[in-house]
Amino acid sequence: RLHATDVTSSSFRLTWPQLLSQDTGYYSLEYSPRAEPGSKRTQQLSGDHTSLVLSDLAPETTYEVALIPESNVHYFPPQTTRVTTLAEEISPVQVLISDSGPHSFQVSWAPVLDSVASYQLLYGPLPGNSVKVLEVDGRHNSTLLEHLAPNTTYLVTVTAIYRSGKEKSLSAKACTQEGERGK
Repeated sequence: RLHATDVTSSSFRLTWPQLLSQDTGYYSLEYSPRAEPGSKRTQQLSGDHTSLVLSDLAPETTYEVALIPESNVHYFPPQTTRVTTLAEEISPVQVLISDSGPHSFQVSWAPVLDSVASYQLLYGPLPGNSVKVLEVDGRHNSTLLEHLAPNTTYLVTVTAIYRSGKEKSLSAKACTQEGERGK
């Protein structure tokens, strides 16, 4: 059976059982986006291949793949599979700070992507190395950071943790307001 592994937004690896050898034939590999069967690409591989990486593919696209063993000894039926590439992984492109008070501010980010499992917020006062971590579900695009010190600059880093395991980060600085005097 023809299998796809190591799927990314632009590539995947195909593996298949050893059907031919160098001497008994070759493989024709055909693949095209399911939506555009006319844009088929073809590759020929010698009979000793059992895997190949296809790259330069479009993200979030389903490909129809056919491996045709061209044997001069036996007839082998074409092996087919269907592979969908992952969504393009875009880092958060905006981090916005709003509703700043003496002890809290709102952090929001965009865009929100289906390919993100969760967001991780790291925040701590500048200068300093006391960093707190907050996990936010991937469906949300904002959170309130509380229990902050007044009149302090904070560095906030939003990290998108993709379902594929990759991570991308973006940072912003934010200042809390001065506290009311005399409290």
